[in-house]
Amino acid sequence: MAPKTSPKAPAIKHFLDLDRFEPATLREMIEWGKDFKRGQAPGGEARPFVGKALAMVFERPSTRTRVSFERAIRQLGGDAIVLETQGSHLGRGETVADTARVLSRYVDAIMIRTTDEAKLLEMAEHATVPVINGLTDRTHPCQLMADIMTFEEHRGAIENRVVTWSGDGNNMAASWIHAAVRFGFELRLACPEPLNPPADLLDWAREQNGRVLVTQDVEAAVEGADCVVTDTWVSMGDETGDSQQRHDLLRPYRVDDRLMARAKPDAIFMHCLPAHRGDEVTASVIDGPRSVVWDEAENRLHAQKGILYWCLS
Repeated sequence: MAPKTSPKAPAIKHFLDLDRFEPATLREMIEWGKDFKRGQAPGGEARPFVGKALAMVFERPSTRTRVSFERAIRQLGGDAIVLETQGSHLGRGETVADTARVLSRYVDAIMIRTTDEAKLLEMAEHATVPVINGLTDRTHPCQLMADIMTFEEHRGAIENRVVTWSGDGNNMAASWIHAAVRFGFELRLACPEPLNPPADLLDWAREQNGRVLVTQDVEAAVEGADCVVTDTWVSMGDETGDSQQRHDLLRPYRVDDRLMARAKPDAIFMHCLPAHRGDEVTASVIDGPRSVVWDEAENRLHAQKGILYWCLS
């Protein structure tokens, strides 16, 4: 008789970055998010996570990430536990690895919003439950899932469309690069040269045959675009030192009515928020008829339900 073998443990389903997924898996999560928004729960169970808990670890504060994840897990029947640095040992010397090991004994998933990508990766390495990237200094994939969902609600399939990013090549720009490759659209990044996205990300996009262009000519980048996106010039927590220099570099990349006029007549405007009217975008654009930022903010809730469903189901 052949010896019995133990069944192989299923792989832990982390949601760390868009480049780690096949397009079909990302599409499945977005479609689940759309189902939840319509009140049509995949599998027919409206509250599939009764008895489950999500730990939310915040090294960087947030309005949208905290409220959307907490509402999402609760609406799906689960519970949320919020940990901030001043209220946990993670902020007072305990290693990320030890925190991951302990939280895995209490909860069913961990969302971490941190200053350093290395902490996210260490959490995922040592956790025995799914870890979700709520934001790092390098990427913001949950926001991109909501952004893709929002674009498609307003303009249909994003594949083969043109999206223009105007401003700092920051963590949001990085996730737009990942999304352009995985969802098959053209991305034009208009950035001042000192603030270009990381070279390794651009190399990855080229290796993947992604249609990703970096330029300093913002007007050319916006010409004929289906969507124009920007972000704050100085990220939360970085309001020191070179902020005036950054403002000087980024001022030509402000999204105003004149710049939006170069995009397609039905082009939409996106911003992940919080916004600083008069800096990266004028009030007339973000509060105007082409702005979809409030739908974009709402869709964090629904897109993250899709992510949670993939991680936990």
